[in-house]
Amino acid sequence: MDPNSKRREEYRAKHSSLNLHRNRSLAADATALKSGNMFARFIGVAFLLVICFGVAWAAHMYFMVHSAIDSKGGGNIANSVKISTRQPISVLILGVDQGIEGRHDQGNSDTLILVTANPQKNTATMTSIPRDTLADIKGDPGNKYFMFRVNSAYEVGGSRTSVKTVSSMLNVPINYYVEVNMKALRSLVNAVGGVDVNVPFSFSYDWCDFHKGKQHLNGRHAVAYVRMRKEDPRGDYGRQLRQRQVIQAIAKKAMSVNTISNYRKLVDIFNKYVKTNLSFNDMLSLALNYRGCMNNLKSGYLQGHDAWIDGASIQVASTKELQKTSDKIRKNLNLDTETLDNEETRQNELNDQNNHVKWDNPQAFTNYQIYERDVDKPARGSNSGYGKNPNPQSSSSSSSSSGGWKFQW
Repeated sequence: MDPNSKRREEYRAKHSSLNLHRNRSLAADATALKSGNMFARFIGVAFLLVICFGVAWAAHMYFMVHSAIDSKGGGNIANSVKISTRQPISVLILGVDQGIEGRHDQGNSDTLILVTANPQKNTATMTSIPRDTLADIKGDPGNKYFMFRVNSAYEVGGSRTSVKTVSSMLNVPINYYVEVNMKALRSLVNAVGGVDVNVPFSFSYDWCDFHKGKQHLNGRHAVAYVRMRKEDPRGDYGRQLRQRQVIQAIAKKAMSVNTISNYRKLVDIFNKYVKTNLSFNDMLSLALNYRGCMNNLKSGYLQGHDAWIDGASIQVASTKELQKTSDKIRKNLNLDTETLDNEETRQNELNDQNNHVKWDNPQAFTNYQIYERDVDKPARGSNSGYGKNPNPQSSSSSSSSSGGWKFQW
């Protein structure tokens, strides 16, 4: 037998026993394991699984919302320069009435609210524009409509025409729009668990009762709350106030962590009822970097004067009122104020000079006339001999003509 082989066997025997001893010293004895240690390990594994599932769920939610919102913006997924660099922005909110009371046409924008947000100052403005405000409808092919109610701009050319019209009327840039079908309001309020508002006075509408003071509204009550107009002593201005209340309450609840569990409902509603040119990244940046603006929000409206023009009820905003509103919005956008010079102010100036309208007279104008574009001559039939509404039942929707000039309301 090879003497070297014998020495190798002795070496293995000696060191194998040493290795076994080392392994036993490193391995925990089963009898030494405490039940508390086993429980801690189990909790650790369970916690890790929860984190994994949470990350997966959050990623799923992120990409679902991302896809839903970007599909509304035509695939625009990048941040806009203004939002990514935290610049002041303006957004026109349009509440359209498609599907309400059986409508299936393009419809009008019964709600127009211009919002500005300035993250540098942490200030925001929310300005309601009455739907009956007389405006020069921009983007109207052939100027068929010319001076019409501002809400008709949406019927003429959708949100793009509405943006152009409001921007020209107030001389302010409008960066984005959010178009919301009013049918979404009920579902949206329910999805965030209802909203709290301060009811200005007690009233009943559409089988819903409202009591002065703080009240929690579900979706059905919220729709009734923002639609009632005739019983409000302030008319459409009172309704605009209630609309702003509900919009603010929805925005506040939507940013609450308590509504994350309902994200599927919100995404479905967004997909079905909302159109916007904001991308998902834009909205995410707004939520993260512009939320401080809501702490200093100034809410108001463009005040109009009642008028009867060619037998139709309309609101005419004075040049002074238009200028005041323009100045407020431009200041929050860090823009210098400018003297308004547009078709609306031209019409006011001609009526001041030729018809001596009295803006401080609370009575509705019966002598306000529409002048032809670029010509200081009244359009044929514009308030020629009316003096009062010839058909009170058709004040909200009428079509009348005289001498070839025609309003289609």
